[in-house]
Amino acid sequence: MTDVAMTIRGLSAGYGGDAIIRDLDLAVPRRQFTALLGPNGCGKSTLLRTVAGLQKPIRGEIVLGDTPTRQMSSKALARRVSILAQNAQAPDGLTVVDLVRQGRYPHRSLLGGWSAEDSTAVRDALRLTHMTHLQNRLLVQLSGGQRQRAWIAMTLAQKGEILLLDEPTSFLDLGHQLELLSLVRDLIDRREVTVLAVLHDLNQAARYGDKLVLLNNGSITAQGNPHEVLTPNHVRSAFGIDVRVIADPETQTPLCIPRRIQPTMEST
Repeated sequence: MTDVAMTIRGLSAGYGGDAIIRDLDLAVPRRQFTALLGPNGCGKSTLLRTVAGLQKPIRGEIVLGDTPTRQMSSKALARRVSILAQNAQAPDGLTVVDLVRQGRYPHRSLLGGWSAEDSTAVRDALRLTHMTHLQNRLLVQLSGGQRQRAWIAMTLAQKGEILLLDEPTSFLDLGHQLELLSLVRDLIDRREVTVLAVLHDLNQAARYGDKLVLLNNGSITAQGNPHEVLTPNHVRSAFGIDVRVIADPETQTPLCIPRRIQPTMEST
């Protein structure tokens, strides 16, 4: 049986008491890339925010190892779970190394100074994301792909065992998307982190993900390896479109090709 980093049981979560996620059960395997897929509004980002402790669940529980997160302080949870939210923003005038240093906040006491351990964590995070040579550059001077790597470096500096990524490839061109996902894949293999990420591109999820979780209307439609999840029936159920699924000639993972949609003509 695969080692499990996090277990979610009977989770319902949403806003103002209205559930977007309903009675969700999910096991997130340790040291693997789990990709959350599904149409807009199905609860992917809500799930990540709830796992990260940014909002309380309506009911159900999230367990890290053997410890329910409800028994953990916000700092204790942040030492184990790092999140890169959508469209993360930093103050003007911040350099890359300034941003990465902020990742050490959960490990520092109110009166504690900067430690050798903090310096090592920041240095390692910059090295792992290939940002050392840019550490003194202002964030506003970076390309979109470089900025995303800087934010990932900040989350790595937290030294959490689980990394949550909410649409990390949004607004990046194709080259930077592939570069970022290759970096995440490398971090899993070399740093042995566990990744739970929201992705929109089904084919990229199939290429880089170990486990795919397909959500729709707040519930799991399918979960498993890419071949088990990316079937024409599952994609039609979640997205309402017909696809042809073939083998990616580069990786042999599923490649979804949408069938042509006929436009709806209004009568005159």
